[in-house]
Amino acid sequence: MPTTLPELPRFTLRQLHYFVAVARCGQISAAATEVGLSQSAMTLAIADLEQAVGTALLERGRQGVTLTHQGQGFLQHAESVLRMANEAARFPFRGRDLEGKLELAATYTVLGYFLLPALARFRELYPRVELSLEELPRKEIESRLTSGELEMGALLLSNLEAPDRLETRVLGRSRRQLWVSADHEYASRGSVTFEELAALTYILPTVDEGDRNAMRYWADAGYRPHKLVQTSSMEALREMVALNLGVTILSDMVFRPWSLDGRRIHAVPMDARLPVMEVGLAWAAGRALSPCAAAMEQFLGRSFASGVPPGPKAFM
Repeated sequence: MPTTLPELPRFTLRQLHYFVAVARCGQISAAATEVGLSQSAMTLAIADLEQAVGTALLERGRQGVTLTHQGQGFLQHAESVLRMANEAARFPFRGRDLEGKLELAATYTVLGYFLLPALARFRELYPRVELSLEELPRKEIESRLTSGELEMGALLLSNLEAPDRLETRVLGRSRRQLWVSADHEYASRGSVTFEELAALTYILPTVDEGDRNAMRYWADAGYRPHKLVQTSSMEALREMVALNLGVTILSDMVFRPWSLDGRRIHAVPMDARLPVMEVGLAWAAGRALSPCAAAMEQFLGRSFASGVPPGPKAFM
C-alpha cells in the first residue's frame, strides 16, 4: 500500500525563524531589524503564525513582548525544526565514517542549560565517535586542559583565569538583566538602577561562580545588596523571584518566564553596563585537535552560528 504523506503545517520555516528572533529579542522592532524586515511585516508574520497554530504565542506590553505559556512550549518546537533544517543543509552526509574517542568536560550551567541537545545531535551525526562527558568546575577544567589531561572543555569563557594558555571558540553571548516577580513594582519599568536594588533582598546563585561574578559587578557599580540569600538551585532561585522573596540579575540564556510552579517572572534591563557572558569551547594553546575534537568544534561552531542554538538559552 502506498504511504500516506503527513499533512503539511500551515506555517513556513521563515515564520518560525521570525518567531524565534522575536522571542530572543523581546521586541518585535528589534527582531525585525535583526532579520532585515520592516516592523509591520514582522508583526503581520507573527500574527499569521499565531492564527495558523490557533493560539496566542506572545503577550504584548509597553516594554516589548513576552512568551505566553503556549509560546514557551512552541518555541522549543520551532527551534528544533529550524535546527534540523539547518543540519539537513549543513551536515547531510558527514560523520558516518569518523571513528575515535573524545573526552569533553563541561561546567554545570553550560552542560545543563546549553549543551546537551547539541551533544545528542552530534552523536546522531557521528555515531562511531565515543563521546565521554563529565561535569566539572571551571577551575578543574581549566587546570586539566593546560596540563594535557583533558582535550576539550565547554565552559563560561568569561570566567577563565588564564585565557592566554588556551585556544577558545565562542559559541554564544548573552546580556544580563534583572529578574523580578510579575507583581513587583519594577516589573513594568524601562530600566532599574543599582541604587534602587540596594534596598532589596538579592538572591545570589552560587553555581558556575555566579556569586563571584555578581559581587564583582555590584562592586563596580559602587553598591552592595542590603540582604543576600544564596542558593545553588536555579529552580529554587526562580521560585523565590516569582514569589517576590527577592530579585536577582542573570543572563537571558537562563531566563524562563515561568517558575517551576507556573508563576510568572519578568526580566527588566539594568541602567548600567553589565559584562556580557560568553560560553564556548576551550583547549590547550598550541595543541592540535584530534579529528573527533575538531569535528566537535566545527559542529558546535556552525550549529550555534546558525542563530538557533541546539538547546535552551542558558548561562549566567
